Amino acid sequence: QVQLVESGGGLVQAGGSLRLSCAASGRTSSSQAMGWFRQDPGKEREFVAAISWSGTVTYYADSVKGRVTISRDNAKNTVYLQMNSLKPEETAVYYCAADPTWRRVAINPTYWGQGTQVTVSS
Repeated sequence: QVQLVESGGGLVQAGGSLRLSCAASGRTSSSQAMGWFRQDPGKEREFVAAISWSGTVTYYADSVKGRVTISRDNAKNTVYLQMNSLKPEETAVYYCAADPTWRRVAINPTYWGQGTQVTVSS
């Protein structure tokens, strides 16, 4: 089992920045591929970014490329999502996710955190 706890959400003005963190724990947490998703009420959950267990491979949704950076510190078992130039339509609950396999982490990951609210005001 892998437990994921997100932090860093909050209220930010349009054009501003936030950095989300996801602390992972569990016996195999450092070997998981990790990802971030977001969901606004009434909408489907949307993939944002993913990173391989080693941190050497990343993958982003087209909508966030150039504005968002995913990174990880395996010594701290933590994954980060740096978001810049935020837009009001990116208001959502942001979820951290993990999976043992790279090909699943961006589609249907096994483990999920509880989410952290990000609100972007116009």
